[in-house]
Amino acid sequence: MHPPIEFWFEFGSNYSYLSVMRIEALARAAGVPLQWRPFLLGPIFRELGWQSSPFVEQKEKGEYVWRDMARRAAKYGLPFTRPSSFPRRALLPMRVALLGAEQAWMGEFCRRVMLRNWSHDADIDDSGTVLAALEGLVADPAAILREAEGEDNKAVLRAQTAAARRLGIFGAPSFIVRGELFWGDDRLEDALEFAQVL
Repeated sequence: MHPPIEFWFEFGSNYSYLSVMRIEALARAAGVPLQWRPFLLGPIFRELGWQSSPFVEQKEKGEYVWRDMARRAAKYGLPFTRPSSFPRRALLPMRVALLGAEQAWMGEFCRRVMLRNWSHDADIDDSGTVLAALEGLVADPAAILREAEGEDNKAVLRAQTAAARRLGIFGAPSFIVRGELFWGDDRLEDALEFAQVL
């Protein structure tokens, strides 16, 4: 049995989009157990001294990244539309993802949310959008939403974000295998290969 790959991601992260859309199938094909680890980038960026995404803070990097996203999405056969709002607030779907992290519906829910943000340019922090993403995946989407908004779940997401920082995570997506950190969508395959090494 290969060690698991921990997948630390954020719905507002553009490169996380590329990984969310690919990781479940790739991990399954590699025989590597997948552990979903949703966390919030905002608090980590602020701790690092940034008020927003580095793609906003640094103009040249921001201009580059949208062209890079278009190239990489095309490479993977994924739709991509530059969102009208970036970084887009994603607190509600992140709280739902925390509840779904060990559920069978997690991967499909995450892909639906990501497509709404990075292809349909939709407000993903909207309850109607999140309910639609849950439709057909759970028996009672409204109940999931209520639980996601509970104080206990909010506290767990804050704790998970703090845990990401303690692990040295500074961006998303990040992958951890056997204590080794891999950062960026372009390191997903490397992380999976590392998990397969005996």
